[in-house]
Amino acid sequence: MASLPLFPVTMVGSWPRTPALLRAQKQKRINKLSVDEFERLADAAIADLIRVQHELGIDIITDGEQRRDNFYSFVAEKLDGVRLMTLAEMLDIVEDKAGFEQILQTLDVPAYSLSNPTCVGRISRRRPLAVDELRFLKRTSDRPVKIPLPGPYLLTRAMFVAEVTRQAYPTKEALAEDVVAILRAEVADLIAEGVDFIQLDEPVLTEVAFNPGKTRTFMCASLAARGDPSEELEFARTLINQVVEGMSGPVFGVHVCRGNWSQNESILLEGNYQPLASCFHQLKIDQLVLEYATRRAGDLLHFPGKSLGLGVVNPRTPEVESVDAIVACVKKALTMYAPRELYLNPDCGFGTFSNSPVNQSDIAIAKMKAIVTASRRLRAEYEMEQS
Repeated sequence: MASLPLFPVTMVGSWPRTPALLRAQKQKRINKLSVDEFERLADAAIADLIRVQHELGIDIITDGEQRRDNFYSFVAEKLDGVRLMTLAEMLDIVEDKAGFEQILQTLDVPAYSLSNPTCVGRISRRRPLAVDELRFLKRTSDRPVKIPLPGPYLLTRAMFVAEVTRQAYPTKEALAEDVVAILRAEVADLIAEGVDFIQLDEPVLTEVAFNPGKTRTFMCASLAARGDPSEELEFARTLINQVVEGMSGPVFGVHVCRGNWSQNESILLEGNYQPLASCFHQLKIDQLVLEYATRRAGDLLHFPGKSLGLGVVNPRTPEVESVDAIVACVKKALTMYAPRELYLNPDCGFGTFSNSPVNQSDIAIAKMKAIVTASRRLRAEYEMEQS
């Protein structure tokens, strides 16, 4: 990646979609809008978001996941052997209906508004997952680019729905082999196209660590989990490391949060990252992108040998964090990390699920502006120390 200033600012990924883009997304899904026309509308929305990021002074840009219906189910459009199913449709096929209904009750959103990529046959990459996203960003901006991808553990857990998947894969371990192969091919293509930062999203790791055997909170991605969290975390670590093994060039990050589908903090997971520390230490990645702007995240922890994408604003709240509060949060992190080891970002995306964003674009802009202002203040203070 090109040389970055101290405390570079970036987003975790998603951004609220415009009403026009949401309508287009729906029309495309029911075959009332061509793919080409949808892409034209998405290009315009992304170009506008790039302009916003440039004006704000964001250092590493994303496309806001504007082409995706959510951060992982979009793969159903790109992979053979995967069918997009609403959670309401899934309730009809799963054997553990009571357990699945618990998940739906916890979600605090209508079951028809969220969809899951479900494996219904042997999977293969019909077309790249995000290479076109990267190409458009690089044509439209000269700034470093971050591409978020669903992590291999998340995809495996989400796609393995035993009632329909076992006809192609007897176990989730068997499915995981093909998931890893697909992601490795994608990562190799992104590197060849000049990507600067690849972020693997693995939010369900907290559900494994904090909530074993209890009410499950991460939708259908909970269905394929074992009861033993240590065994499950080892499985996740192995898959992530297999994806990045031997890859070089971009910064590799892993994003872990505690759920980002509702503004009701009381239904989201709570606990610090200590139960995940061993897993984190063994990941062969460069950066951990972690949420710390919510009290639910607990105390800051240090993970030697890795930089930290420090969450400094809560994407779900209407209140905009003050610049002073963000600076104080970063200075607390500086007791554990060197200035060059800290990137600044929101805790998570602002529009994880296209039909159920957790905030509005004007508030998201104000929060990102506060991060950039805080970053510039910190640079002025610490750049002389680094020279």
